[in-house]
Amino acid sequence: MTSWLVYPSSPSGNGRLIELAGIDLWICARIDNAFVYPSELDVNRFKDALSRTLAIWPLVCGRFLVFENGRYVIEMSDNPIPVNYAENHELTKWPNDMNIVLKLNKNSLTTFIDEVQTMKLISGSREEPLVYFKLTRIVQSGEWVLGVSWEHLLGDAASCLHFLNTLSRIYQQLTPLEPVPVFERRLWRQDEADQSLLPVMKQLRDALALKDMLKKFMGIQEKYDQVNLHFSGEQLIKLRELAGGNNITINDSLIAYIIVTLNTYCYENDDQHLILRTNITVNYRGVLDSIAPVGQISNAIFMMLSDNFDDPFSLSSVSKTIRFSIIRSRDPIFLASWLATADGLMKSITRNNLTPNVGYFANEVTVNSNFRYDWVDLVDFGYKDKCRVFTAWTGPLYFRVFRLNPVEDGYGGFKRDQHGAEVAFLIEKDKRDVFLRAWQKDIVENFVNVKK
Repeated sequence: MTSWLVYPSSPSGNGRLIELAGIDLWICARIDNAFVYPSELDVNRFKDALSRTLAIWPLVCGRFLVFENGRYVIEMSDNPIPVNYAENHELTKWPNDMNIVLKLNKNSLTTFIDEVQTMKLISGSREEPLVYFKLTRIVQSGEWVLGVSWEHLLGDAASCLHFLNTLSRIYQQLTPLEPVPVFERRLWRQDEADQSLLPVMKQLRDALALKDMLKKFMGIQEKYDQVNLHFSGEQLIKLRELAGGNNITINDSLIAYIIVTLNTYCYENDDQHLILRTNITVNYRGVLDSIAPVGQISNAIFMMLSDNFDDPFSLSSVSKTIRFSIIRSRDPIFLASWLATADGLMKSITRNNLTPNVGYFANEVTVNSNFRYDWVDLVDFGYKDKCRVFTAWTGPLYFRVFRLNPVEDGYGGFKRDQHGAEVAFLIEKDKRDVFLRAWQKDIVENFVNVKK
């Protein structure tokens, strides 16, 4: 193992304090991804690109500080970022197949990722970096793996991807894409909150102690199995047509199809589990610059609970309900009230050493979709359509959506359906095979028997 500390090429943070809103305080959460490339990443070129990227992104070089008056900040202190390099002589090739979301209990990514130590941040450490990088060369295959651990305090998946894309482009000697990163966040006042929204904020309202959340996760492994569904771009277009066409997005109809299939074949006569609502992650950048501009680097997302579906067995009914909830979430007045209320809850959660409850809630699915973000394309370091991305963890009926990875073509290269999607979630063990058979039958029949 070889280690370096990479400093920004020119200090630009200068100790400036970026105060965090309550809705940024996802201290226990990280984004841990591994990117696999078919051949070498030049280490010196990578370190130089990282150094130059950090000069543009001083927030990433910062440290998390907690002040006695209840303020939470990131001090842009121009600290170095750790980069480790290792060689793996045991593996003949990258061990995982095409699935992007790996099973947590069979997570092979830990070998390739040096994780941000979130417990140190919780305990008040002022020295813990907020990002770690690890490069690994798989000697026998010649593949290289870039492991990234990103503390969620810095921002959501869109923020992480924005940073990694800038790094990838500078490595390739390309100009970073717009928009430029905006680090200052809007701070919410208590008098802007609306307590009538509390019933729909279950994840925050019903927060748990960290030990209870971990215990809950351990129990899940005994009752649930993971499924990873792959859809081609053509299949997604077909589902969108069946769901209502131009007024519905690909993501809406994809989620609606899985819900309808689960309801039809697994939960039809089960009132406790019949899926009636979605709780979907919504990116609110660009709704109003005063709330979050397009270039905002923060956790500019929130969970939007839909109304009940008029017909939980109808593809068009479920799709339209999902679309309506997203449109409503972008109403500036509603959004501001929601965020101010969530902000107060998150500050309370943090003060009381709790964590948001990301578990299962009756009659609901949770949707965390990255379909709009093409990780493979944006973090390719010049390996066009040859980069593969991997991550781990999903929960019961917690839908994680990604664009498909490239797959080996049998001739030493790769092929990719850029418009296809993977959806991963946990399902009860006794429902898994029934659901998969129904899905596979629909694929063969081109969805002809799906209720519109």
